Amino acid sequence: MGTPLGIYEKALPGDLDWRSRLKMARELGFDFVEMSIDETDVRLTRLDWTAEERWDIQCAMHETGIRIPSICLSGHRRFPLGSPDLLVQAKGMSLMRKAIDLARDIGVRLIQLAGYDVYYEEKDVQTRHFFIENLRQACSWAAEKQVMLAIEIMDDSFMSSISKYLEIRAQIDSPWLQLYPDIGNLSAWPENNVGQELELGIAHTVAVHLKDTVAVSANFPGKFKNVPFGMGCVDFVGCLRTLKRNGYAGGFLIEMWSETAENPHQEIQDAVDFLRPKMKEAGYDIVG
Repeated sequence: MGTPLGIYEKALPGDLDWRSRLKMARELGFDFVEMSIDETDVRLTRLDWTAEERWDIQCAMHETGIRIPSICLSGHRRFPLGSPDLLVQAKGMSLMRKAIDLARDIGVRLIQLAGYDVYYEEKDVQTRHFFIENLRQACSWAAEKQVMLAIEIMDDSFMSSISKYLEIRAQIDSPWLQLYPDIGNLSAWPENNVGQELELGIAHTVAVHLKDTVAVSANFPGKFKNVPFGMGCVDFVGCLRTLKRNGYAGGFLIEMWSETAENPHQEIQDAVDFLRPKMKEAGYDIVG
């Protein structure tokens, strides 16, 4: 047994079918792929897959030996749970329920939720209230289907730290709501003591995103995507050692957006070559 290492769907070529996508992940040495259901119409239609389409995904996983244990449900950027527009809220809750049903049907165990009350709208006390109330209802649905929900630490001030997650978690007493830290996002906010934050959240941490970021400063909003590994502010060995010391034994997901790159295979391999020795140095024995 070793530590599972996965790759984000959006790192792999976007024109592949699921069998080819999972096969490529296997060839690259990964243990699993995280599915994306983002705010685009193309990926949102996955929530309405037929029974036959859902079965085909399960067959693809069985045939390739590569799991899809998690879904990144970022479609709530477009239809946020905290929207003051009740119709948008309702759409967001519909997406939530459909995602839970899809996860149950295809064997996904974890839905990663973006920690935004709203994304394109202005934040206020009311948007926070709606987000918490709707998240509480979502946890009830998740409990019914035995699907875990986990909030990601974000590129947004609403959920920029594990401390902020814990403040909301304290108001929702459900074992089906946990934490999915992105160590890149966590590291980019200068007010965070990253090691302390990881320690605070360890009892709730069910998965971890690995990516690099450029820090927020007084004159720069930070860069949270498409930062080559090693070119940002993340202390990977320090973060990984902190997680290891505190007993984290779950999977790690390399988050990249190379699906339209000229050579995504090479970009992914470069990321693995960068991260693997750092994970080994921290004490993690990778499966692949």
